[in-house]
Amino acid sequence: MQLLSIFLMMDPQGKGGSSGTLIMMGLMILVFWLFMIRPQAKKAKKQKEFINNLQKGDKIVTIAGIHGKVNKVNDDATLELETSPGSYMKIERSAISMEWTANINKPVAEVKK
Repeated sequence: MQLLSIFLMMDPQGKGGSSGTLIMMGLMILVFWLFMIRPQAKKAKKQKEFINNLQKGDKIVTIAGIHGKVNKVNDDATLELETSPGSYMKIERSAISMEWTANINKPVAEVKK
């Protein structure tokens, strides 16, 4: 309530400085949304889509740095990860690193001579 009363106050000279203050606060909120909230929301949406599209046979890296191949996708937000032939781990889907997984799955660039 105190913040609202500050914005609605008039200048002592009666010039109406509150409208300028409101405009500045609106611009600050807009900039904050454009540079902070919106990119984070996009990244979260992309991460969720990535996790939901995992299939058996995909090579992944967890946030702990464990490399493996998806062996089974479970309905309870977990999956079975094969770390070496015959060795399996049950991990949460949220523990998969999208960035590190993308790095190991990108094609190796050809060496220029």
